[in-house]
Amino acid sequence: MISLAALTVDPHNAIVRLVAVDGRRRTGPLSGVPVAVKDLIDVAGVPTRCGSAVLADAAPARADAAVVARLRAAGAVVVAKTHTHEFAYGPTGDVAVEGPCRNPRDPRRITGGSSSGSAATVAAGLVPLAVGTDTGCSARTPAALCGVVGLKPALGALPTTGVFPLSETLDHIGLLGTDVGTVGSAFGALTGRWTDPDAPVAGTVVGRPTDPYWRVHDPEIDAAVDRAADALGAAGAVLRAVRLPGIDELAATYHVIVGAEAHTTHRRWLAQRPEDYQPATAARLRAAAAYTAADYVTAQRTRRRLAAELAARMLAEGIDALLLATTPLRATLIGARQVEAPDGTRVTVAPALLSLTLPFNLLGWPAVSVPAPEVDGLPIGIQVAAVRGGEQTVLAAGARISAG
Repeated sequence: MISLAALTVDPHNAIVRLVAVDGRRRTGPLSGVPVAVKDLIDVAGVPTRCGSAVLADAAPARADAAVVARLRAAGAVVVAKTHTHEFAYGPTGDVAVEGPCRNPRDPRRITGGSSSGSAATVAAGLVPLAVGTDTGCSARTPAALCGVVGLKPALGALPTTGVFPLSETLDHIGLLGTDVGTVGSAFGALTGRWTDPDAPVAGTVVGRPTDPYWRVHDPEIDAAVDRAADALGAAGAVLRAVRLPGIDELAATYHVIVGAEAHTTHRRWLAQRPEDYQPATAARLRAAAAYTAADYVTAQRTRRRLAAELAARMLAEGIDALLLATTPLRATLIGARQVEAPDGTRVTVAPALLSLTLPFNLLGWPAVSVPAPEVDGLPIGIQVAAVRGGEQTVLAAGARISAG
C-alpha cells in the first residue's frame, strides 16, 4: 500500500512538503527508517524547487537522485522534502521563498544552511536521518547549530547525480542524523563501506590547528573543543598543535570557484527573471558575474597546488586527523547579518559560518560535526576532519567525543 500525504509546510518551515510514504514492508540495512531529503535532491514524483520561486512551476522529478535510489534500495522510506537556503547558496538557512527555517532549540534563531530543514527535522525528532548537501558547510554548519551529527564524506564518496548543482567542483552529499551510529550506518548502507564507531582511537595522531585563520569568537566553543581533545586523549589519541601554511590563500579560492560556477548555472534565469530570486541570492549571483575566466582558472590551479602541499605536509608530520570547532559562532538571530560576538568582535555572520568548514571541501577530506553539550540552550559543534583513514577515522573520533 502506498499513501500520499497532503503537501504541507510545518510551523517552523523545516518540511516544505510531505511525499509518498510507502507502507510496503522493506528489507535492507535501513529497513523502515524514515528519511527526509533536502529539496535540492530529486525524489521521483515530487518537484524539486530548491527553495526558490524560480522553480515554482517545476514538474515532478521523473526519477530519484542516485543517493535517493540507494536509500530506497537499502530499505529506507523517504517521508519528506526539506527546506533549503535558496539554491544552497548561503550558510544561514533564512533565505528561501518559504521564509526562514527556524532552529528547534530556539525558533528566533537560524538553523544554519544550506541543509537547513534536514538538520531541523532531525533536531526536532521528526526523523532519525536526513540527506543534505555540503559544498562549503551545508551539512556540518546546520548540524552544529541544531545539535545533531553532520557528515561530509570524502569528495565523490556519494554520487551527486540528480542533485541541483551549486558548484560541481565542491558539491558533496551530506548525511545528518541523531547520532554517530545512525550516520555511520547510513554511510555504510549507501556505499558498502561499513565503519565501526566503536573502533579504538588509541594511537591516532590528532592535530589542533593554531593558525590565526581558525580563530573562534566564542570562548564556550573553545572550551568545548578543549574538552573534546581531553576525551580523545583519554582514549589514547595523541594530540599535537599543527600549522597549515597557505590556509588563507586556499580559502580565498572558495568564493571564486563557487561564485563562477553558480553564476554560470543561473545567468540566464538571472537575466530573464531576476525578481523570482530572493534579493540576497540575486545580489550574490550578480557579484559573482565579475569573476573572469582567468580568475576561475587561477583559483582552481591554486586550490590543487595548495591541497597537494597541505596533504603532503600533514602526512609527513604523521597527522591522521584534525580537531577544531565546526563554527566560530553559535546560532544567531534570524536576519542578523552582523553580530557582536562573545569575544567583543564585530563578526559578519555568513562568512564566519563557512570559515572553519570550507577548507575541507577544497581539500576533499571527509569531515564530521558532532554536538558538544549545549551551553545556555545553544548547541556547539565539534569538527573532525580526516587526513587519512577516511570516514572511519572521523566517525570513530566523533563517537569518542560524543561519549565524553
